[in-house]
Amino acid sequence: MMTYLLQSGLLPEGLNVSFKLLPAILVLSMLLLFLGIGFAFRVADTEGMWVAGRSIGNVENGMAIGANWMSAASYLGMAALIALSGFYGLAFVVGWSTGYFILLIFLAAQMRRFGKYTAPDFVGDRFNSDSARAIGAVTTFLIGFVYAIGQARGMGLVGLYIFGDIGIPGFSGYQSMVIFMMAITVGYLTVSGMLGATKNMAVQYVILIVAFLAGLYTVGFTGGYSTVLPQIEYGALFSTLSSEFSEPFVSASYYLWLATAFSLVVGTCGLPHVLVRFYTVENERTARWSTVWGLFFICLLYLSAPAFAAFGTDLYSANIGDVYGDPGMTSAAGDVIVVLAAQLSNLPQWFVGFVAAGGIAAAIATTAGLFITGSSAISHDIYANIINEDASQRQQMLVGRGSIVALGVITTLAALDPAAPIAALVSYAFSLAGAVLFPMFFLGLWWENTNREGALAGMITGLVIWFIPMINEVLPNYIGAEGPFVPVLAQWLPAIGSALIAVPIVFAVTIGVSLATDEPDMATKRLVRQCHSPEPMSKMQSAEEVATTDGGEPQPSDD
Repeated sequence: MMTYLLQSGLLPEGLNVSFKLLPAILVLSMLLLFLGIGFAFRVADTEGMWVAGRSIGNVENGMAIGANWMSAASYLGMAALIALSGFYGLAFVVGWSTGYFILLIFLAAQMRRFGKYTAPDFVGDRFNSDSARAIGAVTTFLIGFVYAIGQARGMGLVGLYIFGDIGIPGFSGYQSMVIFMMAITVGYLTVSGMLGATKNMAVQYVILIVAFLAGLYTVGFTGGYSTVLPQIEYGALFSTLSSEFSEPFVSASYYLWLATAFSLVVGTCGLPHVLVRFYTVENERTARWSTVWGLFFICLLYLSAPAFAAFGTDLYSANIGDVYGDPGMTSAAGDVIVVLAAQLSNLPQWFVGFVAAGGIAAAIATTAGLFITGSSAISHDIYANIINEDASQRQQMLVGRGSIVALGVITTLAALDPAAPIAALVSYAFSLAGAVLFPMFFLGLWWENTNREGALAGMITGLVIWFIPMINEVLPNYIGAEGPFVPVLAQWLPAIGSALIAVPIVFAVTIGVSLATDEPDMATKRLVRQCHSPEPMSKMQSAEEVATTDGGEPQPSDD
């Protein structure tokens, strides 16, 4: 067996890395609960596997949106970025929050009326193209893979606090935690599908938000930082913290701040595992209210993360060493600053373990959503719609479950030696979603003249632009090169914010090619108009079915 060496950067300094009985019992009980819920709500058909039978209510779906959204990047990575880069980290709070307002206004109800299973389903049927469907499916799978690496990293780092640096033979403690947590996640997903995952997400949201807020209030109170409103009172710390934390654009330029925030806004609107939540509800009204509830649940954490970062930064500098400079706080310590703050506040081990358990719940919830959408892209969109159109439900389920396992394996392998901190890894996926899928969703729903040729040209353009900074900036981390291949390119087309350049270009290419080629047929235009109709539709009805009964005949795909 190949032996992997634990990087020094993956062992958080200051963290009590040892086995702790009560936290271990707490986390193992939580994982068993997730497995039990997944088994209790196991699915036997594709409707339950991909869209939970369209049976989820608005509050429950809002909680699932919150858990699905508040990944390790939100629970751990956001506080980490604010702690390590100060004002620049607020770009993540702004970007991730603002994206949901765009979803609420422009996409939630329209997507539900379209009524498909997946994001590639939308792309393939709206643009009447199997090629577009295949590009959408590959993009969805790639988003799930890149996004999930950050979740696996979070689970591994938090697991070190609870279970210690005890590794599987040939692997370090961190890597063993990654393998163990990913095995649990893949195990319950292969049984439960979207229905069981949604039920689990509601439970996971309760765990993560209670753990986060309880940790914040307790750390703030015991440390003398705050009393009843740490989200506001943490501002009193600014005068004692370094300028790298409190002054704008010290750690990153204005351009990078803007590029990051923009990429996160449009990426939010293009993430398949977020948009599929609108397909799991009965109607468009429930889809809208799900988004409202989801935004409320999300803001409970987002308004609190900067305070947690400030408390953790002050505790780190007082107990461990300088946060900034050389060597300064490592990215691994930053990624567990929430847990580290609770530990450095001398809180009971079981309580710190509870805070850590919230991070694991957040990572598992998001990984579940990513893997479900990734597997549906392979099983439903590529296998059932392109490779084997006569596939039975049993065959689709087998391919879907196999895809979950495959996605779990490659994600685990990549997370054994991750190239960047949690939030950065997740942001790469957002840039991809924003560059490739968001323009197709927006134009596909709001401009009926967007056609097949325009969509294909736009999606290919988005993929090319996204890959350029990934090769230039991220690939060197895996091959041991020093810095980006072309530093100037990394400055203006950063991997973490490439959608700022990509999205306007993709919009222009899609619109230009659509204008230069034939308009879509009338049946497609009726389909788009039906997505905006004020007339309600039944639970299982789609815009395509209504448009067809009104006189439109859907056209077969030409590729």
